[in-house]
Amino acid sequence: MEVHDVEMVMSAVAASQYPTDQLPEIALSGRSNVGKSSLINKLINRKSYARTSSKPGKTQTLNFYRVENELYFVDVPGYGYAKVSKKQREKFGQIIEAYLTSRSNLKGLISLIDGRHEPTDDDIAMYVFAKYYEIPVLVVATKMDKISTGKWNRQEKIIKEVLDFNPVDQFVCFSALTGAGKDIVWEWIEKQCDLGGHA
Repeated sequence: MEVHDVEMVMSAVAASQYPTDQLPEIALSGRSNVGKSSLINKLINRKSYARTSSKPGKTQTLNFYRVENELYFVDVPGYGYAKVSKKQREKFGQIIEAYLTSRSNLKGLISLIDGRHEPTDDDIAMYVFAKYYEIPVLVVATKMDKISTGKWNRQEKIIKEVLDFNPVDQFVCFSALTGAGKDIVWEWIEKQCDLGGHA
């Protein structure tokens, strides 16, 4: 999709604050410093529209980005950041769970995992959660420009094994630096949102 029009519409913590215009929604989840903002910025062709916080764990709300008046990207609070209190982590968890389990507009989840490492327990828990609630998942391995291309297949194999990856889902290696994987991510989004592929 060629993106010209993007608007950060709202930050929400409860269902009463979600958008009401019935556009399809794609949620993005991952650890606090996994590169969600970089992926969103690459997808919408902006340098710094989605803010990359210098303080991991700062996103504490569901942030709704309306794209081309056709769909929303929903940036959910990052997980796994040690300096966030246990109480705050539980609160984030409740916000995410309430959204993912009750939102009929939700068409899929992009689960971001740092491609340089094995998935964390939090990464695994998010994937299992999505599978349990039958939410279509795209697993995106981020920061792949930090790994030589020859090792990409090996890293993909490790991540899939640790996640117990279901072949019905899709997997993509992504680099914010080169844009590798961006087109595949967009194809998946368009398919889930039934946008008819006007990429």
